[in-house]
Amino acid sequence: MIELIDFSKSYNSYSAVRNFSMKCQEGRITGILGPNGAGKTTILKAVCARHFPSGGKCLINGLDTTEYSEEVRRLTGFVEEQASIPGEYTVHEYILFSAEINGIEKSMIKKNLDKVKSQFGLSDVWSKKIKTLSKGFKERVSFAAALVYDPPVLVFDEPAGGLDPAQIIRMRAMIKSLSKNHTILLSTHLMQEVDALCDYIYIINKGVCVASGTSGSITAENKAENLEQAFFKLVQDKIESSDITL
Repeated sequence: MIELIDFSKSYNSYSAVRNFSMKCQEGRITGILGPNGAGKTTILKAVCARHFPSGGKCLINGLDTTEYSEEVRRLTGFVEEQASIPGEYTVHEYILFSAEINGIEKSMIKKNLDKVKSQFGLSDVWSKKIKTLSKGFKERVSFAAALVYDPPVLVFDEPAGGLDPAQIIRMRAMIKSLSKNHTILLSTHLMQEVDALCDYIYIINKGVCVASGTSGSITAENKAENLEQAFFKLVQDKIESSDITL
């Protein structure tokens, strides 16, 4: 389970997220929806103990990320929007590295590697260098590296970013399948991704939670026809005519 309690994160004088609280349960896909720069990635990195709260708490399966950062990193698999994957590594080398650095027992490494190789359809590229792969295959490699050590919590930052329509369909099916026995948190600024994947949604704007609930409840509470219309009502100060070019 993921729990944030009055989470705040500041960088010097800049406040990226303020007093944000949420709970994410196993077996459910939770989404954070917001404009670019709203604070979504800041929250995801805190969940994965990549950085720490300036105020409040972030708990993963009851462990405080500040006090138990190494344990939390092994409990969480993080698929970043633009993962820094070393291009000179082969797919096999990179996923093996992920397994070893996250403490998988030697006796389990081959079994886990074989599992993700099959699960993510990587057999044909297993010995290829990552720099030669398409965007879709690089995304699969990121997923496999995050799952090879079998973390119970999975975190996805803009998982549809840069994928073509067919790849997006495969990605959605993959996340839905994983949600059956994982806690899943994802961020996006795409309404269609939220509607297609998420059981519960937090909408964030300028670092503050402005709404939470199901797609239907947020739509109803804002007297909107759909989630997209409700979203624009909630973050309308971000939509300015000066941003529109013809």
